[in-house]
Amino acid sequence: MTMEQTMNSNMQPAKRGIKKSWIILGIVVVLVLWMFSGYNGLVEKQELATTELANVQTQYQRRADMMPQLAKIVKAYAKHEKETFAEVTKARAAVGQVKLDANNLTEASLKKYAAAQGELANAFSKLMVVAEKYPELKASENFKALQVQEEGTENRISEARRKYNEAVQNYNQTVRKMPSALIASLFNFNVMPKFEAAAGAEKAPDLDI
Repeated sequence: MTMEQTMNSNMQPAKRGIKKSWIILGIVVVLVLWMFSGYNGLVEKQELATTELANVQTQYQRRADMMPQLAKIVKAYAKHEKETFAEVTKARAAVGQVKLDANNLTEASLKKYAAAQGELANAFSKLMVVAEKYPELKASENFKALQVQEEGTENRISEARRKYNEAVQNYNQTVRKMPSALIASLFNFNVMPKFEAAAGAEKAPDLDI
């Protein structure tokens, strides 16, 4: 064997080693890019869900802020309905004490929040029953204007809950499906709870009085 043949023979394993290294490097780069893309996608979907949750809370707060004014108007015509007004005050205070942490959201905390809001809706319904007894109150322009605002608020609450549940469903599917579930597990992306379908006290108050 000549010296040139010997050199070529020695270079072939080195070339194969370099080629193998480039292949491994390419695979690593593809995996890193895929991981970055998957991580960013999860972040975007999670952010959308938390934004929609904030919108739900805003609409619920809007209703809670309107309750004192509504109670004041009704009270002017029905001062003896002390029990109903006490329920409204208690329910409004309760919703103010239940806060949601989007970064530590659990099914239990969301249920507690929804239950408190349901109690406020129930108290509001009782307030409307009281108003039904007083034609002068129902004819009041202030009451009519507030009734329209309440109807709009209830619709916005329903729509905000729907959008939140849709965003959560999209996010949860990504968290649970392969292969994105691997990234979710690696970076602690956990499923988020949904608002349950309205039932009982969770139904929107009947404003058609």
